[in-house]
Amino acid sequence: MKLLNVSSVKRGTNINDVVVPEALRQKDATGLEWIDEALGGGFTPSTAMMLTGDPGCGKTTMLLTIANALTKQGHVVLYNGGEESPFQVKMTVERLGLKDGFVWGEDVFVKDVIEQAKTLAKKLKPGKRVYLFVDSLQCLDTGKYDTGRVTKNTPVQCCEELIGWAKETFGVLVFINHVTKNGNFSGSNTIKHAVDIHAHFGFDKDKKSETFGERVLDISKNRFGVKKSPLPVEMGTNGRLSPKVMLDVETEVDQAAE
Repeated sequence: MKLLNVSSVKRGTNINDVVVPEALRQKDATGLEWIDEALGGGFTPSTAMMLTGDPGCGKTTMLLTIANALTKQGHVVLYNGGEESPFQVKMTVERLGLKDGFVWGEDVFVKDVIEQAKTLAKKLKPGKRVYLFVDSLQCLDTGKYDTGRVTKNTPVQCCEELIGWAKETFGVLVFINHVTKNGNFSGSNTIKHAVDIHAHFGFDKDKKSETFGERVLDISKNRFGVKKSPLPVEMGTNGRLSPKVMLDVETEVDQAAE
């Protein structure tokens, strides 16, 4: 993506003379300790995060939960949905018991999504930012063709514009990207390389793993944090997600002895 080579730093500048924007030295904690831990302390301003996952694992549930938590922290979250109606999402929010909410959007054209994000930024409180959640990238269009035709490059172009917004405004972008039937990333690798964070939420398929068959959140790429081990996650009866407590053999033996 062309935006990855765009910088205000002059050509030939010594790296020691580069001034890092103070905002990039900060992290926004979501208030969800297990999410913050997985991200290395929270979201860094200007971050672009892609969330992929196995069908039915709870990607949208995770996104809604994080959006609600960020609103509680005082940030403004624009949730642009294209997979479900606002009524379906509202019923999910009620079932999950999410009380803090977020701003709903259902624009199709990426320019309209960005325009709404910029409008919301005008009402931000000091120290807060706009978070743009997109569910999913494949539901957006650039509007390049009057006929409504899209190509395999349309998601790449939409992603380019969205990441450009994040880098320009220090907002944070989080979007869901589709996967194949086997749960593998689907689409151009340009998208995969362009994002700062790639999180995958799915079922552990490694029969030799102690979390085999469990839901796990794996942060396979994080430019603003260290690599973390996959985090086991469980879903409650109401659909809420929470970290799963995994006891090792020694702990179980100790508890049995007590």
